Amino acid sequence: MISIRQRKGVKTTEVPEDYAAQEANVKLENKLPSGGTSRRLWKLLSLMVGGTIALCIGLLTSVYLATLHENDLWFSNIKEVEREISFRTECGLYYSYYKQMLQAPTLMQGFHGLIYDNKTESMRTINLLQRMNIYQEVFLSILYRVLPIQKYLEPVYFYIYTLFGLQAIYVTALYITSWLLSGTWLSGLLAAFWYVTNRIDTTRVEFTIPLRENWALPFFAIQIAAITYFLRPNLRPLSERLTLLAIFVSTFLFSLTWQFNQFMMLMQALVLFTLDSLDMLPAAKATWLYGIQMTGLLLVCILQFFNSMILGSLLISFNLSVLIARKLQKNLKTGSFLNRLGKLLLHLFAVLCLTLFLNNIIKEKCVVYFSCFEFNILPFHLFPRDFDANLYLCEEAFGLLPFNTFGRLSDTLLFYAYIFVLSITVMAALAVAFHNLSDSANQQSMGQMGKCTIILKPETAYNLIHTILFGFLALSTMRMKYLWTSHMCVFASFGLCSPEIWELLLKLIHLYNPKRICIMRYSVPILILLYLGYKFWPGMMDELSELREFYDPDTVELMNWINSNTPRKAVFAGSMQLLAGVKLCTGRTLTNHPHYEDNSLRERTKAVYQIYAKRSPEDVHALLRSFGADYVILEDSICYERRHQRGCRLRDLLDIANGHVSVSPRPVRDDGWPRRE
Repeated sequence: MISIRQRKGVKTTEVPEDYAAQEANVKLENKLPSGGTSRRLWKLLSLMVGGTIALCIGLLTSVYLATLHENDLWFSNIKEVEREISFRTECGLYYSYYKQMLQAPTLMQGFHGLIYDNKTESMRTINLLQRMNIYQEVFLSILYRVLPIQKYLEPVYFYIYTLFGLQAIYVTALYITSWLLSGTWLSGLLAAFWYVTNRIDTTRVEFTIPLRENWALPFFAIQIAAITYFLRPNLRPLSERLTLLAIFVSTFLFSLTWQFNQFMMLMQALVLFTLDSLDMLPAAKATWLYGIQMTGLLLVCILQFFNSMILGSLLISFNLSVLIARKLQKNLKTGSFLNRLGKLLLHLFAVLCLTLFLNNIIKEKCVVYFSCFEFNILPFHLFPRDFDANLYLCEEAFGLLPFNTFGRLSDTLLFYAYIFVLSITVMAALAVAFHNLSDSANQQSMGQMGKCTIILKPETAYNLIHTILFGFLALSTMRMKYLWTSHMCVFASFGLCSPEIWELLLKLIHLYNPKRICIMRYSVPILILLYLGYKFWPGMMDELSELREFYDPDTVELMNWINSNTPRKAVFAGSMQLLAGVKLCTGRTLTNHPHYEDNSLRERTKAVYQIYAKRSPEDVHALLRSFGADYVILEDSICYERRHQRGCRLRDLLDIANGHVSVSPRPVRDDGWPRRE
């Protein structure tokens, strides 16, 4: 289908907040006069320099990714139909709604077309704002209409530049998170360098621009940065309120822009629950975060016309259960070690049972039909699966994380640094957890609290459990690795620049000295930065100089033929991936599409795919006509499929589902990164 060719002719503590705040350069700071004015000036200078570098590195990353996209496709020179075809699979479907809003005579007609859509699924009228997370396309289309930029910027460039601009925000948020954790902006710089040099494993925005995760992850990174700051002790009331506002806004925008929002935030809620249970997080702050999660998700639920997936989500039930169980078990954090451990196990069991109970009640009382497709995808790699789960799990993106990923991460020293920092922080976390459980009777003592949190601060503990849980998620589902690898850059860089990490390590090996801490926390990251520049700068320059061109004449010819030879109301059947392009390029009605979260759509897709199964022509014709199909697109790449091995080809999956093969062969896939079609 799509190929790339070379261009022709072209080449929880009570200690003061300042204890862990901006330690921008301790070595020089110790040489300054002890006067408060000099220290304030130094901190201000450090803040200005670090902030300027953060903005610059974010913008440079955005320009770098945009340039790669242009060089790979020659996007500025190809035809409009070729630009649209380059938005493959579900990317093209999402972009089509942006195009639809711009082509509508008025905004109200555009909204009406989305709320009462009868072209995305034939013989059905669906509410796209309820079914899909496309408010970002609506917002951008409104901005493009009202801003005086139509003469200077094409709609497609306004769209893609917005996404690349969000990448600048994304990298800046990662930079700030690392800076907040370590106390030096050098840590943020190292995190940003690692993000760029590991681009293959940290982002795929340059070739899947409209994908929902590319909208959502920048807001997710902002949320993590805000939570990291919020968990610092003794914040001023104004700072705390502003931080809570930032957490709420970023949580809301993250939830609004990605259909997997509830599953990611459920992981966050598990992080909070773990830390709260082990006294590693202030209970009041955990309550605020639980409430913000539920409020943001319910607000999104309202905007999505009470989407059933949100109403029936485990996140809302889990957060409510945690708050109720905490009220019922008031003496949870007192007693001896065994007593406390027993209470924790009872608390965990109570929360689990209450979560399942509330979830069932919500579904029954609200008449919620909940799609369980995502739960079929995530945990059942080793168990029997239905056709829908097999269809996705045979794709590399939904399989287990390939082992060669760690080889690439090791080439930049990221994986080694991450394991080093993770090992030390896990040991510190276990020590703190054991101390809290063993000495809970004295836990309210200021001295005891200070002693524990110097070992592991609340914001560090939060990011530790966060990276562990999202690491397990990435290992089980490769598509989710972008949530882990970007945070891996933050966590590894923080550890190498953290005085607490080096202090703990040097004490363990009996080499502790304050000067050694300063030397290690600055020299190690600087040496790694020099290594990354030396090894990867030439390759990045070669990558930027390599000029290619989009080339897919067959699909271009197909779209032109459809536009020229079929009526505007014609209905097309075919593969999900290709039909998304048909809708974007021609505006024709579809029988099915790649937004696979709806159960009825999955059943319809399976029925349409019978064109590739061992079924009689009469049966297939009857199925297609039941969906109103006028044309069917058969693809050689599916009929003679070689991309997947035996057992994972579409025709094999259909034979298994139809009972033509009695035993399902175990799907076999390559470990390599997904190929571009």
